[in-house]
Amino acid sequence: MKLSDFKKQLEITQELNFILPDGIVVPQHFHVTEVGQITKHFIDCGGTVRNEKTVSFQLWEANDIDHRLAPQKLINIITLSEKILGVEDAEIEVEYQSDTIGKYGLQFNGKNFILTTKQTNCLASDSCGIPAEKLKVNLKELQTTNNSCCTPGGNCC
Repeated sequence: MKLSDFKKQLEITQELNFILPDGIVVPQHFHVTEVGQITKHFIDCGGTVRNEKTVSFQLWEANDIDHRLAPQKLINIITLSEKILGVEDAEIEVEYQSDTIGKYGLQFNGKNFILTTKQTNCLASDSCGIPAEKLKVNLKELQTTNNSCCTPGGNCC
């Protein structure tokens, strides 16, 4: 989800709920401890120079169980980050503490914000030597056309 989409959802959302990929709800007393922009400048394994920008939110929970972050308060924090830091409209990456800092994508299901899993991937699979996955086919399931002469008894061999 891009930052602009997130802000639109915040405008119509009454309360902030974030749900982890396993269905566990982030406790309502979470804090957004950081809003920022991360720029990643790197070379992939195929030698291509790349630049990626993401908007980073860091969710953190403390023992302050009476704390509730209202959508408008988060809009104010985002507006300030755009003004002071120049945060751009990019995909959001959410950091949340579990066994280690987890990084998640973000979606909205009409009521709640859903933290989605992220996966690594080779960005240069066409040039770094990783073979393409081969399609696994059961030969018994292959169908022949009526026009094929290469069928049992078709006299093509």
